[in-house]
Amino acid sequence: MKFSVCLPTGFEGVMHPIPFVEATDFVPLAQLCERLGYEGVWGNDHITTQHYVAEKFPGQIPRFYELMTVLSFCAAATTRLRVGTALAVPPMRDPVWLAKQAATLDAMSGGRFDLGVGVGAYREEFTAWAPRLGKTAHRGEMLDEAIALMHALFTEDRVTFEGKYYACRDITCAPKPAQRPYAFFPGGHNLAAVERAARWGTGWLPGWRPWPELAERITLLRERTAAFGRDPMAVEVAPQFSVTVGRTMEEAEARYMASGLVAHRVSLSYTGRDLSKQVVANLVGSPDVLREKVAGLAAIGVQHCCALMFPADDLGEYREQLAWFAEVVGTTSA
Repeated sequence: MKFSVCLPTGFEGVMHPIPFVEATDFVPLAQLCERLGYEGVWGNDHITTQHYVAEKFPGQIPRFYELMTVLSFCAAATTRLRVGTALAVPPMRDPVWLAKQAATLDAMSGGRFDLGVGVGAYREEFTAWAPRLGKTAHRGEMLDEAIALMHALFTEDRVTFEGKYYACRDITCAPKPAQRPYAFFPGGHNLAAVERAARWGTGWLPGWRPWPELAERITLLRERTAAFGRDPMAVEVAPQFSVTVGRTMEEAEARYMASGLVAHRVSLSYTGRDLSKQVVANLVGSPDVLREKVAGLAAIGVQHCCALMFPADDLGEYREQLAWFAEVVGTTSA
C-alpha cells in the first residue's frame, strides 16, 4: 500500500482555520513528507472563496495557493518524492497551458509528476470564475474534451482539435512528459469518473465512499478497463481519505468530528455520500484500528491511500498527525 499527503494548498477555511499556512511552509512540509517515507505530496485546486466558507469566516479571505507553482517548488526541493494534483480543474484552466505545465514539471522533476483532474467540487466557484459560461456550460463535457485534448498534446507531434468548448490548430507541445505512459489520474467517484479512468488513466483518484460501494466500483473499473482493450490492472486504485489519529477510537472520532472538515462534508452532501459513514469509511481511529482499516482497504483492491487530508487547527498539530500516521502504517524506516 502506498500513502501520500495532500498539502493545504486550498484548505484554509475549508478544512483548516484562516490563516493556517504561509507560502514559505510548503517546501518544508514536502521535505518532511519525504523524510517520513510518504510516496508523494499532492495539492487541491481552488481559485476563490466558497459561499459556506465566507459565511463561516465573515470578513476573512482564505489563501488558495496556485497549485502548479507550489508543486514545482516542492519537486525542486526533494529528490524522491512524487508531486501531484488532487485535483486540478481543467474547466477552470486552459487545457493547452495545463498540458504544457504538466509536461514541463514532469520533465524537470525526472518523471515525478502525477496529473489528477476533475470537474471541481463547487459549481459556484466555476460560475464566479466564468460567469458567461456558468449558466449553460456542462463541466463534465468540458473535462472530457480537455482530457482528450491533453492526451493528444502528450502523445502527438502536432495537434488540431475542434470541440464544443476547446479548439486549437496545429499546436506542438514539447517537451513531452518524461514518463511513458504519462501519469494521469482522473478523479471523482461517480460512474463517469470510473469510465474516464478506465479509458485514459494510469490511476483513479476518487473521494471516500462507503467501502461496499467502493469495492463495487473497483470491480467495475477493472471490467471497463479491459473493455477498452487495456490490461485490467493498468489503473492504480488511489482513493483520497481523511486521516485523524488518536490514542483511542473515541478520541480520534471526537477530534475528527470537531474539525472543520465536517462542515466541508456537509457542503458536498449533494454528491450523495452517506455522512453517517464518514468516520468508519475514512482513516480515523487508534493505531490498531487504522492498521485494520488499511488491511481492509487492501483486501477490496485499494493500492494507494492517496492525497490524504489531515484536519488540524495549526501546523504543529498537522505535522504531528503526519508523523504519527507514518509511524502507524509503516511508511518510515525509523
